[in-house]
Amino acid sequence: MTDLNNIVVIGNYLPRMCGIATFTTDLVSALSENAENTRAWAIAINDTTDGYQYPKEVRFEINQDIMGEYRRASEYLNINLVDAVCLQHEYGIYGGSDGRYILQLLRKLRMPVVSTLHTVLKDPSPAQKQILCDIIDLSDRVIVMAHRAEEFLRDIYNAPAEKITFIHHGIPDMPFVDPSFYKDQFGVEGRKVILTFGLLSPNKGIEYMIRALPAIVKKHPDAVYVVLGATHPHIKKTQGEEYRLGLQRLARSLDVDEYIMFHDRFVERSELCEFLGAADVYVTPYLTESQIVSGTLAYAMGVGKATVSTPYWYAQEMMEEKRGILVPFKSPDSLADAVIALLDNDVERNTMRKRAYTFSRNAIWSQVARDYMSVFYEVKAERFKNPKQAFGVMTLEQEKTSLPELKLDHLSTLTDDTGMLQHAKYSIPDLSHGYCVDDNARALIVAVTAQNVLGDVPLLVNLQKKYLSFLMSAFNEANGSFRNFMNYERRWMEQQGSEDCQGRALWGLGVCCAFSTVPGCVGVSTTLFHRGLNAADRISHPRSLAYTLVGIHAYLTRFSGDSEVRRFRELLAQRLLDRVRENTQADWPWFEPQVTYANAKIPQALLLSGQWMNRPDMTELGFRLLNWLIDVQTVDNHYSPIGNNGWFTRDKGKARFDQQPIEAHSMLETCLLAYRMTQNDFYAAAARRAFDWFLGQNDLNQPLYDYTTGGCRDGLQPDGPNYNEGAESTIAWLLSLIAMHGFEADQKKLQYVE
Repeated sequence: MTDLNNIVVIGNYLPRMCGIATFTTDLVSALSENAENTRAWAIAINDTTDGYQYPKEVRFEINQDIMGEYRRASEYLNINLVDAVCLQHEYGIYGGSDGRYILQLLRKLRMPVVSTLHTVLKDPSPAQKQILCDIIDLSDRVIVMAHRAEEFLRDIYNAPAEKITFIHHGIPDMPFVDPSFYKDQFGVEGRKVILTFGLLSPNKGIEYMIRALPAIVKKHPDAVYVVLGATHPHIKKTQGEEYRLGLQRLARSLDVDEYIMFHDRFVERSELCEFLGAADVYVTPYLTESQIVSGTLAYAMGVGKATVSTPYWYAQEMMEEKRGILVPFKSPDSLADAVIALLDNDVERNTMRKRAYTFSRNAIWSQVARDYMSVFYEVKAERFKNPKQAFGVMTLEQEKTSLPELKLDHLSTLTDDTGMLQHAKYSIPDLSHGYCVDDNARALIVAVTAQNVLGDVPLLVNLQKKYLSFLMSAFNEANGSFRNFMNYERRWMEQQGSEDCQGRALWGLGVCCAFSTVPGCVGVSTTLFHRGLNAADRISHPRSLAYTLVGIHAYLTRFSGDSEVRRFRELLAQRLLDRVRENTQADWPWFEPQVTYANAKIPQALLLSGQWMNRPDMTELGFRLLNWLIDVQTVDNHYSPIGNNGWFTRDKGKARFDQQPIEAHSMLETCLLAYRMTQNDFYAAAARRAFDWFLGQNDLNQPLYDYTTGGCRDGLQPDGPNYNEGAESTIAWLLSLIAMHGFEADQKKLQYVE
């Protein structure tokens, strides 16, 4: 038989509070205890930057929102000669939209993969379906815990039947005892205990059980309803304790609060088993059918509880053959009738308990561990007979399915010991044009914000220092402003750069002040930011003012108490508002006769200023300009930016080409800001169109992003892309990609609750 010395389980892990963390922890423990000569350990997924105080069984951690950590985890697994990986899959626990980052890990693994599916949707979105299909394809086996899930996988996801294995949800091995044995330790001796446990969230339907209590306690005044479990951490973060407090208010209004005990705790397994042991009736009043597995129900039946449940998929299957009572969704009367019937009839209740307990014997963790080991042995033996290619190359279409990997190869190619070079011939740096502050300031933003995707890797620290060094050299003490152009011989070509140069320098420095994790870089950027800001009073052009204001707002996210910078913000924001208003005409909504480049930067600055200075006039103007830009740059539901070969004038209309990446980037970032301010999907869709422009959803269906180099082509011309990959275009792409990674991470946190 093939040896299995090293099994790794990937998922959440205790002390993180969630059902999958409990499952993963129990599975690792069961494999270690029941598989001779096999070492089982875990890779834990973190939803906080600080992680958790894990036990020694966790040997590697992944920040769920940093794609680079998934790739590093795959390298770690390959290096450590792991025999098999067992993935715990649920859409909400991995990073990226619908948890797609996990695919980055799976695609690079050399060993067999067995995926346990905790969620199998009957009506998935196209993206959810594609992700699960990819997981099935990348897995040697998929394990389900309900036979209904087998049907869904075959019929909806076209999974090969031979890849699907049914294994019960594991449960502790508890003796079948009378509930009275445990009641005294919880102060409920002599009472009939009704129990619901699990992390609290609004989809649990506990309010319907509370509405059923008046009828229950009228018939059984010795009944008590125990609600055991802390509020789900994600719910608590976004909504606080509103659900729990609402349940308590409901109980008081129904005059049954003395019959309810709320235990606001996430309890260890041993104490949980004692709570379960004390229960006479267990209730799961969930609100919808679309739950394919429930660890709480498996536990309750496994310790021999008489159970009342709404008919979600897992309950329908587990409670067949009179192993429980199913009642309609959202029906307090039905819940009351079922609970009363069980409390009235000791014989029927105990018979149901015995059926549930006997049925669950194949689900105790020791047996589940043996079942998993059998699957691991099978898949490893199959790999010996039919080896798979260890690594595959991702196509552009695969890159588009998820967000592309943040690849800094071309950024590094364009950066030498002095700073970032301006131009390239194809992907080869063109030394003849030298350097400029415009590019180095924006490259500094990339180096700082890329930490949110890749983490604090040494490359990013090194790049931050190079770009900051260039900006230090660019600052002219004589006039208090930044020079812009330096030739390749490191000689400055001017004494003072343009207003845009000053604004972009302050933008880059403001972001570095706010978000760099390198103390030296924060110190230098803060000093230089203040010195450059002293000359900002001379800035008058709206676009230059906008760059400066975006940098100021970034700076104030870290140093909000800086009164001097807040005064500059007020002065410059008012100046921007006045400049735009005084030059806007009734029949032409723009403030200039030509709409040119990086246009959405102006509404971005107005929206930021209006939001944080409580100036509705600025916010209203920002939205008006942004909406107009979206309208004139949307063609046949794709983004079609203003071309710089003629721009956009009132008399001649909009130039179609040469379309520039800088315009797409400014539109994307401003639309994401507008979405965060309004939660209006209109702006999220506009941002996605601007991003997809880079990937080929444009007037010529030609990608600007070069996935082989990580760079971006310089523009879209009538005959196709300009294949030069200069600094401005590459930076615009990288900043857009970083922004989209951040947006998708935010969306995942808001949308999913494990």
